[in-house]
Amino acid sequence: MRKKILGWGLLAAFVLTAGAGLVLRQQFYGNAVVTERDLYVSARAEYGQVADSLLPQIKHRRAFDAYARRINLSETFKPGHYVLKHGMSVIEIARMLKLGLQTPVRVTINNVRIPAQLAQKLARQIDADSTAIMQALTSEELAAEVGFDSVTLFSMFIPDSYEFYWTVTPGEFVRRMKREYDRFWTPGRDALRERSGLSRLEVMTLASIVYEETRKTDEMPRVAGVYVNRLKKGMPLQADPTIKYAMQDFGLRRILYKHLKYESPYNTYQGPAAVAYLHAGHQCHRRGAELRKTRLYFLLRTGDVRRLPQFCEDPARAQCQCSGVQQGAEPAQD
Repeated sequence: MRKKILGWGLLAAFVLTAGAGLVLRQQFYGNAVVTERDLYVSARAEYGQVADSLLPQIKHRRAFDAYARRINLSETFKPGHYVLKHGMSVIEIARMLKLGLQTPVRVTINNVRIPAQLAQKLARQIDADSTAIMQALTSEELAAEVGFDSVTLFSMFIPDSYEFYWTVTPGEFVRRMKREYDRFWTPGRDALRERSGLSRLEVMTLASIVYEETRKTDEMPRVAGVYVNRLKKGMPLQADPTIKYAMQDFGLRRILYKHLKYESPYNTYQGPAAVAYLHAGHQCHRRGAELRKTRLYFLLRTGDVRRLPQFCEDPARAQCQCSGVQQGAEPAQD
């Protein structure tokens, strides 16, 4: 009888032990992520902040805490962008954070006109703050390292979407964009550029102006051709987008006579543009190098800078059309 009781006791103990083992295994190796989520761990974050962000998004939290203590995660976690994928265990999550196995993010550069706007946009897409990014964008040493100066460096950033690690430093970001800039200038594009007689910086400046004149990609080479004709003739560009930039008033819808007198090295009614200053779209940079041969020298607008430009070859005709426009629209006031 005793042997029978002992046997049943041993069997019960074995079942309980096995059950407990299965539960523990499930806690450590089972699925801890129900829904895929992103986890951002800043380089400025402490472990308590990381845990506060992570634990509400996973199951088996006690198991995670236990394993995290075992591998000293509080002292060894790495910052970055992590993806908590469905089916991951707490061990996989903890090791991912310890080894820094982060997932790249897509960084998009578009619709920025000045370095400060670029810094603010990047600060929303990577871990660095806008102050640190702005310091890199205006650094004379970093600009010289990549072959620019602190003023023209802004022209190097070609609008597009790129993959970066979220923890990329501002300096690393600038150096990577230099490689993208060099990759953009293929032998074919350089040949088209040389045919126009423009430098790379001048093409970037021209593309920026063209992008503000028209967003129709099929019209961009024609607009660019007009400006190249004016440059070859030694004529001022007289580009309305440079007025908006000079005044730092990008919401300006009507260019009036008084605006043309605004004193600035960027005002092309007074002289050539000082530097590349705007960001054109990737398509505009590509089409800007593909200049279309044209005999046109003038772009005409009916007052509102949002409207598509008209083209004209003859100065007298241009003056006549401008007069007609002024009679039919609100006249510019000094």
